[in-house]
Amino acid sequence: MPTFTLVVPAHGVQSYVPECLESVLGQDYTDFEVVAVDDCSPDASGAILDEYAARYPQVRVVHLTENVGLGRARNAGLAEARGDYILFLDSDDTLVPGALSSLAHRLEATGDPDVLIYDYARTYWHGKVRPNALADLLRSKDSPDVFSLSDRPELLDLLQVVWNKAYRRDLVTRLGLTFPSGYYEDAPWTYCSLIAAERISVLDTVCVHYRQRREGGNILKTVSRKHFDVFEQYARVFSFIDEHPELDRWRPQLFRKMVDHYLTILKQPDRLPKNARAEFFHRAAADYGTYLPEGFQRPAGGRGYKYTLLERDAYSTMAGATTVAKARQALLRGQRSVINRSKRGAMGALYHSNLRAPIHENLALFSAYWSRSVSCNPAAIDAALAELAPHVRRVWAVRPDSVERVPEGVEVVRVGSRAYWTALARAKYLVNNVNFADAMVKREGQIHVQTHHGTPLKTMGLDQRKYPASTHMDFEKLLERCDRWDYSLSSNRFSTAAWERVYPCRYVSLETGYPRNDVLVNGTSDDVRAARRALGLADSTTAFLYMPTYREYQTEFRPRLDLARVADELGPDVTLLVRGHYFYSSSPQLTALQASGRIVDVSDHPRVEELYLAADGLITDYSSAMFDYAILDRPIVILADDWDTYSAVRGTYFDLLEEPPGAVATTVEDLIGLLRSGAWRGTSSDLLRADFRRRFCEFDDGRAAERVVRRVFLGEEALLPFVPFDERPHAPSPAQVLDLVERV
Repeated sequence: MPTFTLVVPAHGVQSYVPECLESVLGQDYTDFEVVAVDDCSPDASGAILDEYAARYPQVRVVHLTENVGLGRARNAGLAEARGDYILFLDSDDTLVPGALSSLAHRLEATGDPDVLIYDYARTYWHGKVRPNALADLLRSKDSPDVFSLSDRPELLDLLQVVWNKAYRRDLVTRLGLTFPSGYYEDAPWTYCSLIAAERISVLDTVCVHYRQRREGGNILKTVSRKHFDVFEQYARVFSFIDEHPELDRWRPQLFRKMVDHYLTILKQPDRLPKNARAEFFHRAAADYGTYLPEGFQRPAGGRGYKYTLLERDAYSTMAGATTVAKARQALLRGQRSVINRSKRGAMGALYHSNLRAPIHENLALFSAYWSRSVSCNPAAIDAALAELAPHVRRVWAVRPDSVERVPEGVEVVRVGSRAYWTALARAKYLVNNVNFADAMVKREGQIHVQTHHGTPLKTMGLDQRKYPASTHMDFEKLLERCDRWDYSLSSNRFSTAAWERVYPCRYVSLETGYPRNDVLVNGTSDDVRAARRALGLADSTTAFLYMPTYREYQTEFRPRLDLARVADELGPDVTLLVRGHYFYSSSPQLTALQASGRIVDVSDHPRVEELYLAADGLITDYSSAMFDYAILDRPIVILADDWDTYSAVRGTYFDLLEEPPGAVATTVEDLIGLLRSGAWRGTSSDLLRADFRRRFCEFDDGRAAERVVRRVFLGEEALLPFVPFDERPHAPSPAQVLDLVERV
């Protein structure tokens, strides 16, 4: 039997549960087991738990067939526990390195107490770590290392949650402790276990990082009648005392905790519906009378005054005092509103006036790549919208210096113009693959779709804080922009979890696939031939698309390949299509090399999907192009000659050299050898690509744009079902197209 069983319930935490489990499995103390409970999670949490269980024998998973809530999910894990001590860990929190060693040493030093209480710290998205304000209560002081609660009753003032304590399993069994359903399920367990424990010890060491999620996540901060559950929870506490008369001395302290808890719920604006506050107060007053211990002394001051109001069931008096407090708050909000209006006024009188005008219910404003082009996911959604919802007017925001490259027939507003500010203020739908400018004010009733523009290998959003050399970003401003999102698109579960973690805001993740990739699934032989003809590629030519990514430590595009040498080595039947990152300006070196006709600069090509269709294979380093190109099931070669530098400066989410989509070269010589020998498209490469495709192309089945339009613009709640992975087509390769032509 292990020393510790950690019960980890999971529901809707796919972005956080890997970090939680890694924090446990990475402990230097290994005598533990994890019982993870999938509380019928609607996201990928259950699958993630299964993946860890397959890799680590210490992890077992219990899958519940219906969502039962945190308390009953913990019970399901508790039933499977075999450890001497039970620990509960919420699946968005983490253990601090060395935590289990510290706990084990303390338990041994104190002779295996019934309960060990340990410290925690709150962690925030911006990197701040706030210590427990009552951590001093965990100091040993002058008391023995092991004691009963009577010796240190002030421990009841600690945050009464279950995840800051280790419970001896035989104590749990002896007391018959289980979690009730409903809100505030921790109260009966924690109070009953502490007052009944004969031997308690404390550990003045932070063992848990308690994540404060920026977008919320604490169900107790939700306006709901479920907060009435608190009455049943305290009824259980006092029923426990009734069943154990030897614990009767704890009635006054627990009565005080109960009343303070009720008053806290009444005070918070994000708990009770307005029409339920009076009812809650009257219920709380009834409990006050029911459980009031004989001789109880009310606290002094304002808190004692609230006790008196509750004792007298004087809701009107309490409500009047609350109204005065709210009036003060409203005055402060009004002052802030004046400041905000002043800021909006700085945007221009036109924009300010349009913000007060009605929203155009059938107007959609699109933008892509900081308004540089009509492309990517927004362009694919635009095309599907024209077919499925032609009543919606589609307008593109484009920078003045890029307007001349806009395809014919596209309605454009120049960024910064009167028409632009009007559209930004009044469009019902806002679709972008990056963020709109800080000056934008998101109006109530507008719908913002963030499409993104790639699957992330490199760190993004808040994760870039760990790699300061990669960015000068103002992260608070970033999240203010992300707060405007209503929907975030994803092409795989990997991306969904990443976006939800690094952009922690209140949006809905739509696992639709990437609309721009529909053509890679649905493309025909004619599409492939047209793409190659447009680039001047002969049927007999093998075309490699070379797409290196952006590097923060390079100020201009310098191909890491000696392109002329590669072209000479591969011979006249090979053409290199070279596409520099859009952050770089055009390369004079590349322009000069094009004279041979076997190196083609396609950096300014408007649709990268057509380049994918035309190419026989992709050569890249760390570009997200590999995730899209893999849909075609064509060979991918990775040139990772500066992997150590890139991964250290920018940070990556997995080791590309260990999990590549195909053959890997770490030098130009290796690359040339792979290309000349044919190993770039051999069996080994095919097997690597197959695994890569299943992981990263799971939602791309050719219907992504339609899913977005039906959900966002047509209001259909259920997403279209996915075509099974093994039944999906993809555009034929150039070799397949040529073979078809020759057979015909």
